[in-house]
Amino acid sequence: MKQFYTCYGLLILCFTILLTPSALAQDLENEVLPLESEFKEPKTRLWVNTYGNIRISKRLFWVAQTHFRFEETKETPFIGQVGQIYNRHAIGYIYNKKVNAALGGVLRLNFNTDESSTARNLVPEWRIWHQYQFAMPLYSAMVYHRIRIEHRWTQSFEENSEYIFRNRWRYMFRMKIPLNSTKLETKTLYISPEAELIMQSGKAVVASPMEDLRLTTTLGYIVTPRLTFAAGLMYSQGQTLENGGVFKQNWTMRFHMYFSPDFRKVRNKLPSIHLND
Repeated sequence: MKQFYTCYGLLILCFTILLTPSALAQDLENEVLPLESEFKEPKTRLWVNTYGNIRISKRLFWVAQTHFRFEETKETPFIGQVGQIYNRHAIGYIYNKKVNAALGGVLRLNFNTDESSTARNLVPEWRIWHQYQFAMPLYSAMVYHRIRIEHRWTQSFEENSEYIFRNRWRYMFRMKIPLNSTKLETKTLYISPEAELIMQSGKAVVASPMEDLRLTTTLGYIVTPRLTFAAGLMYSQGQTLENGGVFKQNWTMRFHMYFSPDFRKVRNKLPSIHLND
């Protein structure tokens, strides 16, 4: 019996030695993730954004946002070419002075910035989004927590490519700290540190759930309670959809205009609320 087990063991060993090269080749062929995380060279980008919160009634407001986003290419460094144009709208609901929510849709136009590509130059992306924002005072500053959930349909630049459905789960923490005043009011200069984590899920998301981590510092100026300008620098990194072991990096200059007109009659207006972000 002992000799039987010895011969059996040698037979298994021989089969293992013979099959190992092909097995290893198959494993390498099916391998997706690299042995170590890889970080792409950072890209530079420029975002010019407008944020509108237009009061409709006592509790409702219209969210109207337009974003122009540029990114560098080999032929056009730094600012580069137009990468995306956002047209985001929603109807918001004011629960109280510190809590509001919104529900709406997005049309994003994606431009092909690959100069060597022969595929389409422009494809639309569709989204349904809803968000919940909570504001709380902290001494002379304001602290914001924002939860945003997006349901998105994306398409590659190849002709007749199918749409891919994914969900995005976003949490943002932000502060607005006045620099030349004891509160956020007209003619106040403020600094705004911000961190946002964007996760994603869906059938196409196999090993890349972290789409983006954004770290931003912004300097803003409140012209009037209805108009604010701001500019800042953002560093971001996140996993690529094609390979979760490869991370993209970006340095982005961001310029913002916040406006919140209120065309209602004076007697119908509520006290000032924290909607301008």
